[in-house]
Amino acid sequence: MTDITVPQLGESVSEATVGEWQVSEGDSVKKDDILVELETDKVSVEVRAEADGTVSKISAREGETVEIGAKLGELDTNGDGSKSQSGSKDEGKSKGSDKPKSRSGADEGAQESSEDGTGSDEGELVEARVPTMGESVSEGTAGEWQVKPGDRVEKDQTLLEIETDKVAVEVPAPEAGTVEELLVEEGDSVSPEQAIAKIRTGGGGGKTAGKKEKKDEKTSDTGTGEGDKKAMPSAKRIAREEGLDLKEVDGTGKGGRVTKADALKALEKSGETPQKPEAKKEDKRELGEREERVKMTRLRQTIARRLKEAQNTAAILTTYNEADMSAIMSLRKQVQDDFTDRHGVKLGFMSFFVKACVTALQDIPAVNAEIDGDDIIYKNHYDIGVAVGTDKGLVVPVVRDCDTKSLAQIEKDIIDLGKRARDGKLTIEDMQGATFTISNGGVYGSLMSAPILNAPQSGILGMHKIQERPVAINGEVKIRPMMYLALSYDHRIVDGKEAVTFLVRVKESLEKPERLMLDI
Repeated sequence: MTDITVPQLGESVSEATVGEWQVSEGDSVKKDDILVELETDKVSVEVRAEADGTVSKISAREGETVEIGAKLGELDTNGDGSKSQSGSKDEGKSKGSDKPKSRSGADEGAQESSEDGTGSDEGELVEARVPTMGESVSEGTAGEWQVKPGDRVEKDQTLLEIETDKVAVEVPAPEAGTVEELLVEEGDSVSPEQAIAKIRTGGGGGKTAGKKEKKDEKTSDTGTGEGDKKAMPSAKRIAREEGLDLKEVDGTGKGGRVTKADALKALEKSGETPQKPEAKKEDKRELGEREERVKMTRLRQTIARRLKEAQNTAAILTTYNEADMSAIMSLRKQVQDDFTDRHGVKLGFMSFFVKACVTALQDIPAVNAEIDGDDIIYKNHYDIGVAVGTDKGLVVPVVRDCDTKSLAQIEKDIIDLGKRARDGKLTIEDMQGATFTISNGGVYGSLMSAPILNAPQSGILGMHKIQERPVAINGEVKIRPMMYLALSYDHRIVDGKEAVTFLVRVKESLEKPERLMLDI
């Protein structure tokens, strides 16, 4: 038996939303078949079968929030999962009676199959238990029950949702049947594997009622009765809360699926505020005519937690300098046409910054290192993360082996990654493994800022707006295009002298770009 788990989701991405399963329990799959798609705030990730087998269990349901390494289901790689299931059914038919029994068969048939121990489990009392709630999560809070004692439920129907400090976890019904007893109340603290309800299996109405419920849910997901439009759970939730017609929304996800970003963009076009879909109306509490309290979204809570963790874990310090961009601007003006004709791309500023950082990292290796427990890992490769702004938010794809690439190749890589980022086609591999990050707040007009480390990296360079300012040169005041530079670093392994030297190296390479060409 092999667990189906959440793969790595990219740099700084710790959780995702489960999309539509492409398989059902009992289905046979081949190695590399797509099982389910996960949606993050940056990319969509396909989870594939690691081997041939049978899907024996699906643990995470559509719309559920899961973390890296969380269990999504189980894959029976022995090839006997579906056979044993069908075998037990056939055995129940032959030993129970001459007529095949369904789950809604007579009580007599259910009793016969229970007596010989070979039939179905109709009439048994089963417990619904709290599933695993993610790594390092040991307890949660029971939310509002979706059912009550006496209600008919279908297998995998949501009974209630458990809130943790990281994710919201749905507790599904383990079997179809009748809810006999609720063991916890709303607001109670619960832990993984704790029994929260008892369900009596069997009866005639459970399965039918479950199907009807799913059908109703499908038609109400969009708020407009449109059930055939493929959309991620987060997009469906926004549409349901805001009355958005998903038929009118162009999907940019895989297979034309409507993503959360697509739904938010559609709301913006219609004049709605983009923040509105992020919070349910019942989460708002009026404080007065001029104030309003809105519960933070889980995504915003995750961002806040990760930023605070970076500050709490690393000893972050920032040092500043400024660079005269005259030489680079003059060089670009002189060679731009020839460069474009030769390489097919324009010569931008970013390739100079990448090369300048590589030169400085080679001189000051501690800035290219990371802490792992009591060890320091020094990186002998230079993979630079370059921040790219998209409609879905900021992503940081990685330009690999920058020490071996020319300015032209770096420009091509950045253009390619930027285009794929805006088209939503970045893969997890594109955003993993950076040893250092460059953040360009200058494109948004920032004059000076102190960037926060992208853990576990030990350094991040902040670029800012190029602005003409008077500077003193050889005793004279000149007007020059100047840029403030900021290096935030982990003071646990990077000393102040090293950080300042690093930034001076970057400044020198920018002010004298010929040093980059001559490798000095």
